[in-house]
Amino acid sequence: MLKKTISVLVLIFFGTSILNFAQNAKGSNISGQVLDLNESKPLEFANIVLFNKSDSSQITGGITNPEGYFSLENVKPGNYYLRISFIGYVDEFIDDVSIKQNTNFDLGEIYLAPQTFGIKDVVVEGTRAPITYEIDKKIINVSEQLTSLSGTAVDVLENVPSVTVDIDGNVSLRGSGSFQVLIDGRPTILDASEALQQIPASTIENLEIITNPSAKYDPEGTAGIINVVMKKSEQKGISGVLDLDGSLSHRYGIEGLFDYKNNVFHGTFSVDYSDRMMETSSEDYNWTMREGLTSYVSSNGNGNRGREFFSLRGSAAFNLSDNDVLSFGGRYRDRDMAHSSTDNYEEWTSNDPLRIFYLSNSDRSRGGYQYSGFANFKHKFGPNGHELTADINYEYDNSDEATLTELVENGIIVNGRKTTESGPGTEIESKLDYTLPLGEDSKFEAGYEGESEVNDERTGMSIYDPNASDYLEDARFSNHTKYNKNEYAVYSLYSNKISDIGFQLGLRAEYTYRNIEVESESNAFKIDRWDYFPTAHFSYEFAQGHQLMTNYTRRINRPRGWELEPFQTWIDAYNIRVGNPALNPEYIDSYELGYQTFFGKSLFSIEAYYRVTNNKIERVRSVYDANITLSSVENVGKDYSLGTELFLNFDPADFWNVNLMGNLYDYRVEGALSGQDFSASSFNWNVRFNNQFKIGKNTQLQFNAFYNSPTVYSQGRREGFFFTNFAVKQDFFDKTLSATLQIRDIFGTVQWERIYESVDFYNYMLGSRESPIVMLNVRLNFNNYRQDRRDGAPEGGGMGMDGDEF
Repeated sequence: MLKKTISVLVLIFFGTSILNFAQNAKGSNISGQVLDLNESKPLEFANIVLFNKSDSSQITGGITNPEGYFSLENVKPGNYYLRISFIGYVDEFIDDVSIKQNTNFDLGEIYLAPQTFGIKDVVVEGTRAPITYEIDKKIINVSEQLTSLSGTAVDVLENVPSVTVDIDGNVSLRGSGSFQVLIDGRPTILDASEALQQIPASTIENLEIITNPSAKYDPEGTAGIINVVMKKSEQKGISGVLDLDGSLSHRYGIEGLFDYKNNVFHGTFSVDYSDRMMETSSEDYNWTMREGLTSYVSSNGNGNRGREFFSLRGSAAFNLSDNDVLSFGGRYRDRDMAHSSTDNYEEWTSNDPLRIFYLSNSDRSRGGYQYSGFANFKHKFGPNGHELTADINYEYDNSDEATLTELVENGIIVNGRKTTESGPGTEIESKLDYTLPLGEDSKFEAGYEGESEVNDERTGMSIYDPNASDYLEDARFSNHTKYNKNEYAVYSLYSNKISDIGFQLGLRAEYTYRNIEVESESNAFKIDRWDYFPTAHFSYEFAQGHQLMTNYTRRINRPRGWELEPFQTWIDAYNIRVGNPALNPEYIDSYELGYQTFFGKSLFSIEAYYRVTNNKIERVRSVYDANITLSSVENVGKDYSLGTELFLNFDPADFWNVNLMGNLYDYRVEGALSGQDFSASSFNWNVRFNNQFKIGKNTQLQFNAFYNSPTVYSQGRREGFFFTNFAVKQDFFDKTLSATLQIRDIFGTVQWERIYESVDFYNYMLGSRESPIVMLNVRLNFNNYRQDRRDGAPEGGGMGMDGDEF
């Protein structure tokens, strides 16, 4: 109790102390709001430049925040003119800007018209950039990712420089598979990569990548947050969109979104179904050394990987008054994922070169259903951002997983294993957020977040008995585990702007109670702990629209449930895993320094980052038996990532837009366990070259090329890979109907090559998938459906720091 009291007092002291810090800079200001002419929506990141009227010299500049507002401060008295520009829009000039001493010049609402280019047979209308960079996040505009429209969120993320995706659809962000996935700003009980694999790209408005979020957000995840913002319409009345996907192979899907909106109510309902099958092939070579005997096994084979998903989503928002909004909604999702393969195996040993040949049939499946619901209330105390928001979320997941591996010799089963994992899980989250403006550029924020998670899991294994010609349960590998976790957090933030320097300081305190009970164990495994997470964000605006940003956050990566289970679980006939209830969480110190500038209508951004992970969690492989590998999880030391991300958006011609993105980083892991050194290092890089062409008013072409360099693990490495995608989109009937043909991995170059090795084992794996993949997407819009591109919709959506904080 004393610890809790001290922690709360520390947080209160921090919040009140920083309230007394900083003073507002005074001087002549020029302000306004930039909006889209057709849709009256705010334009974030529009470029504002002030010129001297006498000689056209550039005086100062800035960019708009998420609500389209800008403010140029400390402008000396004089006569000026202003240029407002944004990619895809016609420049707007305001000629007469006369400034006197210590005055505020409010330009009000400024409207920009979408740009139209005409060159002979080529006509181009301005559209959203495929990827935009903001102060605290990257936004991937999914509707502009033509090569991914028939895929999932994972396929869209392949277009992001800091993301890699393996053959199983597992996502890594800046080299780490530990990140948090939010859907419309709300958490999901599913594993991050699994959640992204289940969301069709056609139902997503945009993906937000936030690598260093403020203390307002849960610090879980090494690499940060990926927030999936689902589609919503801003069109009043009834509107909707219907998507159909298909291919010549076993791949099809249907997604529908229907929306109704008036002055007091906004309702959204969506349904989607997809069934996709992919052919795979693999090669493996493995040797293990045990008690002086070296055992060898090699295999090659083919398989099929299938994913079938069905989901429903609905939400409703009520404007109770001008200052009060009540919203609620829910989701239901059913999933069935399966992978079957047939492999030819060959075994021998160092003292017996006689080869043994046999066939292996393997089947893996994972399925179940999930549902969730939320309620949200928002009250505005006034028009200046003084508000209180309350949110509660509930999620239930009922999953089951099974594997079957059979070794067949001369048509007879000589060995076989069945494994099962099942059990429900529930999660309840409640949040309370309060925002108090303290001036034109400063504000104080505070809040509370509570989360309770309960899981009840059963695992089992059966072994084939040739005498009984049946599978018999092996009680040694049957377990029942109960997992209970409660987290409670409070936070405070203070942000201000002094002259051209903006800052935000935050502190989050979290209390964690976790208890794991295993039926076969006499002791429970408990954690009772407080953690503290400071954050700091700074920005500096140069003249002429240049901006420099830097930030620091402390984050945590808690072990997943199976990583804490103290018993052995067979994955297949050759691999076993065991958890470690003594595993400590990883603590991450993350630093970033970024620079952004416009030149003409082009944008250049560079971001350097440095990340240190303490208590590094690694999967450690060791020899269990001949040709059988045991994987455990241990805290082995530290790892370090030092890198830079570069982004350049420009138009070589009026009909051609280019996004060139790169991520270069040095990765190093240092650690040891039981006398074994786990240190390794590598220089890694990846590059994306995205091209978009507009031919005529209704035709778009997109060509993307990707390369990911080799990288290392503590006990191995992954080789590099390269692939290309192409798409063509044709609009009909004033964009009411559109058809998009997509070709993924045009030249069939995608493959994943991995090596794991130590003094007593070696494992080589090569996997590839069906390619090229050809898909057709047909989209029909009802009643001029338009997507809601504004953050902060009542149903939840975009997240990140408000632009006026900087």
